[in-house]
Amino acid sequence: MTKRSAKLLKQFEASLDETAAGDQQYVLRLFVTGMTQRSADAIATIKALCATHLAGHYELEVIDLYQHPELAKDEQIIAAPTLVKKLPPPLRKMIGNLSDVERVLVGLDLQRRSDTVP
Repeated sequence: MTKRSAKLLKQFEASLDETAAGDQQYVLRLFVTGMTQRSADAIATIKALCATHLAGHYELEVIDLYQHPELAKDEQIIAAPTLVKKLPPPLRKMIGNLSDVERVLVGLDLQRRSDTVP
């Protein structure tokens, strides 16, 4: 890699860091199954992450698949809880109770993957 392309790459990465949560509006959908402990944990975790990292820049919709089973097919949900990041692109899906905060932040493009993440 030439010095010029290395410099351009660093500038590009820096601009990504600056705009990670800046002016972008995040649209998130959390699919749960009733009010199980696992669902409650996922709801609490994503609400806390959004309040901390996306304050004022997100819409979070919690969808109970027992009440709206048709949405599971429409959104291709195969397990719950599942968090879907619809905006900003790319679309991402994260399955589980979202307790691995670093993995969720990487999935939302709010943090870069560290070397310790499997």
